[in-house]
Amino acid sequence: MIHSPSPRRRWAAGLSVAAVAALALSACSGGADPDEAAAEGGELTVWAWDPTIEYVAEAYEDANPEVSVEVVNVGTGNDHYTALQNAASAGSGGPDLAQVEYQATTQFILGEALADLTEFGAGDLADEFAPGPWAGVSSDEAVYGLPLDSGPMALFYNEAVFDEHGIEVPETWDDYLEAARDLQEADPDVYLTNDTGDAGLTTSIMWQAGGHPFTVDGTSVGIDFGDEGSQRFGEVWQPMIDEQLLAPISSWSDEWYQGLGDGTIASLVIGAWMPGNLEGGVPDAAGDWRVAPMPQWDDAGFATAEQGGSGMSVMSGSDHQALAYDFLEFAAVGGGKDLRVDDGVFPATTADLEDPQFVEREYEYFGGQQINQVLSESSAAVVDGWDYLPYQVYANTVFNDSVGQAFVSGTTLEEGLAGWQDTLRAYGEDQGFTIE
Repeated sequence: MIHSPSPRRRWAAGLSVAAVAALALSACSGGADPDEAAAEGGELTVWAWDPTIEYVAEAYEDANPEVSVEVVNVGTGNDHYTALQNAASAGSGGPDLAQVEYQATTQFILGEALADLTEFGAGDLADEFAPGPWAGVSSDEAVYGLPLDSGPMALFYNEAVFDEHGIEVPETWDDYLEAARDLQEADPDVYLTNDTGDAGLTTSIMWQAGGHPFTVDGTSVGIDFGDEGSQRFGEVWQPMIDEQLLAPISSWSDEWYQGLGDGTIASLVIGAWMPGNLEGGVPDAAGDWRVAPMPQWDDAGFATAEQGGSGMSVMSGSDHQALAYDFLEFAAVGGGKDLRVDDGVFPATTADLEDPQFVEREYEYFGGQQINQVLSESSAAVVDGWDYLPYQVYANTVFNDSVGQAFVSGTTLEEGLAGWQDTLRAYGEDQGFTIE
């Protein structure tokens, strides 16, 4: 997946519990068979930001001449979700299918905006996918989408910079902190990594450490950054801030790409969708970069977390749910999936993650390294049991109002997390959730 960051602005269209009943749209699947629906034909509208979905639509139309598929990019991040929420609330004007990041799925499930796909046999596909992505589209016995890709995390590092300064690839988070210190001592202009406040990175490191700051049971929500796993993030990141070991550069900025290219930002702990961004955005560093396992906690077995990734869902307001599901299955486990993986999308399907042709592929950009060996192992080691908030999109947009201040104002991460916790609890109560 070519990652595009969400704009850091407040998502005004919050999904309240009071709105759940109003968002219960009329479903018109009628128990139709997806194969029969494809043979009969019809028109589908898909909202997606991923450009590879265009290729999928073309291939699906070739295989099903009676079907017309329109792919519409209504924006990325908040723009996409605001448009989708508005269409769901209005009960008209929305798509038949929509791409939805795993972090945002729960809020649309609670709003009854997504169709349960078990009647079409989606539940039988559970073993087709890695556990992390599957957990992102399923809830109890219901299935609200199929995974399109995944983002198991790893350490991407500039081997040329590491070698120049005698830095060993960090295996643990303690090693990581020491590597950051050693790099700055060797050259004050070179940083191990950058951060100016990133909600996704923060929560993913908590996830890997066994943290459960968010718990969701229907409309009951727990928010607590006092658990041991969540606190571990601060044990590494607070010294990084205090000792000014983090490049004060925001990810996805022009300055960030420049730093990745000239070696002043020497590594990233990030999702498996990153290779395409490096190849496309940092071409001059080709041959310098490598991939290693995500740094580990000393007292735990090998464990990782996801960062990013998305599925696709059939909207409950679609009049063509059976046909929409047939397209979705083609995109997620059929020929459309193969097109996307060939184009560089990191898969969520276990068959691909275990396929020697995929695992042993050599990447010229990474000096001929078989990086998918590392990334596939990461996918298999994602810690289970993680919950996103049912308003995670909103939560991420307000992260820098509290936790982000620790990077710029002297506030500690502990104080910032306490402020974020208070904000999220108050917002949840305002939206009608029961806050535990």
